[in-house]
Formats: sequence, structure tokens, C-alpha cells
Amino acid sequence: MINSDKPGVKVAILDLYDGYANEGMRGFRDILERYKLKHNIGLTYEVFDVRGKGHVPDTHFDVYISSGGPGSPLDSEGSCWEKEYFKLINKLEDHNHGSNPQKKHVFFVCHSFQLMCRKYGLGDVNERRSTSFGILPTHLTEAGRAEAIFNGLADPFYAVDSRSWQVVNPNEQKLAELNMQVLALEKYRPYIDLPRALMAIRFSDYFFGTQFHPEADPVGMKNMLLRADKKQDVITEHGEDKYMEMLERLDDPDKITLTQNTIIPNFLDAAILKYQEM
Repeated sequence: MINSDKPGVKVAILDLYDGYANEGMRGFRDILERYKLKHNIGLTYEVFDVRGKGHVPDTHFDVYISSGGPGSPLDSEGSCWEKEYFKLINKLEDHNHGSNPQKKHVFFVCHSFQLMCRKYGLGDVNERRSTSFGILPTHLTEAGRAEAIFNGLADPFYAVDSRSWQVVNPNEQKLAELNMQVLALEKYRPYIDLPRALMAIRFSDYFFGTQFHPEADPVGMKNMLLRADKKQDVITEHGEDKYMEMLERLDDPDKITLTQNTIIPNFLDAAILKYQEM
């Protein structure tokens, strides 16, 4: 049980959207506001425009959430903002490897997930033949079925997939060396002879990432699906019948609503419960 008498929890949201119109930032805020009310805790959060303004937080926050974003996860290598971003990640890793019992938990989403996979050399980061966009099944690996963050979800579960880039061909040797685990893969595509993208990885006891968007909700997804460009993306990739099916899935409480109400809240439970116990 979370102790509401403990000092407030500070969350840093790392905005990697570079000013690009999105639904993700609203999704993160909504989840944090609901979590704060549900548990009656003094949770505060601050947003940092990492790519647009080069704003990067210090290490005094308790929890970090790093967003998705547009563009190539390769082209930013060596850029000023990315150097500062990885400096922060390295400092948080050093902190977690130290003796301080209060660890720093980080959740990486989509573009952030791709950056972390590139940083560690966990697989091939490349551009998809076509954009993947929609409400799609995500399949758990054996390790994923034992992962606490997925408690409450089915296998497969449904999540919002929105990406032109991907991480494929996992480097099993590197994963083993770093003690990292692939927890989820993209949907089965038996009719296409292509590798399945990695959809979730536990980087450490305190770092967790997903290629899909666990912050997405039906309101934001409907806004996106009704846009002409996104509608065409779905029809091109999956066909018109699948597009209509995705619109119908928005009303299903066992699809993305359940995913939004499960994954990041479970992550916050792990991070904040440990913090509250100090």
C-alpha cells in the first residue's frame, strides 16, 4: 500500500516529439493525474523539451518517462540534444549501480526505446518498408509472461503501434552479456518473410521500454485514425477491413483502454512503492 504521508514523488517527462503534434504527452499526463488521485499521493511532474530546446532534467527526480517522437533514431547520433540525453541516462545508470537504496526508474517509449536499443547494440535499428500504425496485437515472450509490468494483460494484448522505424534481429549475445530481456514481439505475420520487431525490453531492474505506445487511449487514437494520412497508412498496411476493425476496437475495454490502465500504472507501482518504503 502506498503511504500518502511520505514526501511527494517527482516525475520528469522527457518530451522527444520536437514540437510535432501528438497525443502522447496528453496520455502521460492523464495517467499520472489518475494515479495521483487514485493513491492520494503528492505526485508532481515536469515536462522537458529535450529535442526542441535541449532541456534535460537533473538526477533529482524519482521517476522518468521518456516519450516517443518523429523521425530517424539514427540521424540524431552525435547531436547536442542526444549527447545531453545520454549523459542523463548514464548518470541514472551510475546512480542505480551505486549504494543508494532509492533507485531511479525510467520508462522508454517508441523513439526512446529505439535510441536505447541503438545505445546498447541490442539489434538492428532500421526503417520499415511502410509505416506501422494501428491497434495491433502484441505477443509476450516467455520472459514477458513472467514480467510484473504486464500483470493483468492477456497474451496477446492490444496496443497502439505507430512507427516508421523498428528494432529487429536481436543480438542475443549482447542481451545476455547485459542481462537484458526481450519481453514482447510484434504480431505474427506468416504471410510476410520479415523478422518480427522487438516490442518490449527490460533493460535492467529499473529501466523498461516499449516500442508500442502504452500511454495511448481511445480518444487520442480516434483523433489519429480519422486523420486522412493515418487512415491511408492503416489501409495501405492492413486493408480497409482492418481499418474499420480498429475503429470498433476503440470501444472495447479489453483493448487499448486496458493497456493504458495497466502498463505504466504497474511501472509506477514498482517505482513508487519502493520509493515510499525508504
